[in-house]
Amino acid sequence: MRFLVFISFFTCWSSLLYGQDKTFAHDSIILCQGNYFTEKRGADFLNENIPNNLAAWNQRAETIRAQIKRGMNLNPLPPKPISQPVIHSKKIKNGYSVENVFFESQPGHFVSGNLYRPLKKKASYAGILHPHGHFENGRFHEQTQIRSATLARMGAVVFAWDLIGYGDSKFIHHKDSLALKIQTVNSIRALDFLLSLEDIDSNRIGISGESGGGTQTFLLAALDDRIKVSVPAVMVSAHFFGGCVCESGLPIHFNQHNQTNNVEIAALMAPKPQLLISIGNDWTKNTPFVEFPFLRNIYRYFGQENKVENVHLATEKHDYGPSKRAALYEFMAKHLNLDVSVVKDKKGNWLEEKSEVLPIAELSSYNQNYPFPLK
Repeated sequence: MRFLVFISFFTCWSSLLYGQDKTFAHDSIILCQGNYFTEKRGADFLNENIPNNLAAWNQRAETIRAQIKRGMNLNPLPPKPISQPVIHSKKIKNGYSVENVFFESQPGHFVSGNLYRPLKKKASYAGILHPHGHFENGRFHEQTQIRSATLARMGAVVFAWDLIGYGDSKFIHHKDSLALKIQTVNSIRALDFLLSLEDIDSNRIGISGESGGGTQTFLLAALDDRIKVSVPAVMVSAHFFGGCVCESGLPIHFNQHNQTNNVEIAALMAPKPQLLISIGNDWTKNTPFVEFPFLRNIYRYFGQENKVENVHLATEKHDYGPSKRAALYEFMAKHLNLDVSVVKDKKGNWLEEKSEVLPIAELSSYNQNYPFPLK
């Protein structure tokens, strides 16, 4: 009986998510996935599409944003559930707390995650979203835990949540054909959740994720104006379009009218603060002389060239390791007014030792007292 109830509940949710839009029946679907462009073609594409002025960019930005929404069938969004988030199992740590969370992002579909909060009382707090990439243990990975806890110690309320198919989000397979839409809606609802919390300053909202989490980062920043600071790590590329259906499994990059790439999508964040973190041994290896100059040109049209930055770590690997986290902390502190004194010594070293890595069992959204909410 429990299984039958779940199937019925999933079928109802699926019909809401898929909707009645006939976009895919009319458009010739060409998906831009993986190394869809060569490196040369990626660079040439950006050179061919540098706008002449701000008005030209604003017009193209509107076209790209509409294309993303149409490709994911986001008009309209699935209905926003009226159920309340469940926040439980608070753990007090050194300068911050961690709680376990789940809530509906659309009728019948639940987001699972962890909420990190500063212990120091303030009149208001910055809020930061932390999507994760395709790494083992997902949001439980030590890199996600450390950066979330450290930013909480700096004065931000941080929410990290599961990719579908990872962590506690196991009832939809990660390779679902609608993974990109599901995760984008989850990101929007994660932002709704963060802003629903007490004393969150809506003018100080940031997001940062690595790899596939970097894709979620620049997509949400492009689609939702409530994001004020964006830090996509090891992801923004002129030639690489994402290697998973959760990044490029729907026609957001190409249709019969227009071609775009992830650099142009990241540029939709302009003129708000954005940091690209790149490395030398993945698809971001060309960032200093291909992707970053394009973004800087777009920001220049707004008179905000200093709001976009690039930290390039030529010898590092594809992760969210200490050097990348240091760049994140510095950028978020500067633009979200966070306190670096509690996590940085006089020599400029970032002190992450008090950001504790907890076992999965302590962070799981569902347990005997808080079971998965089958309807």
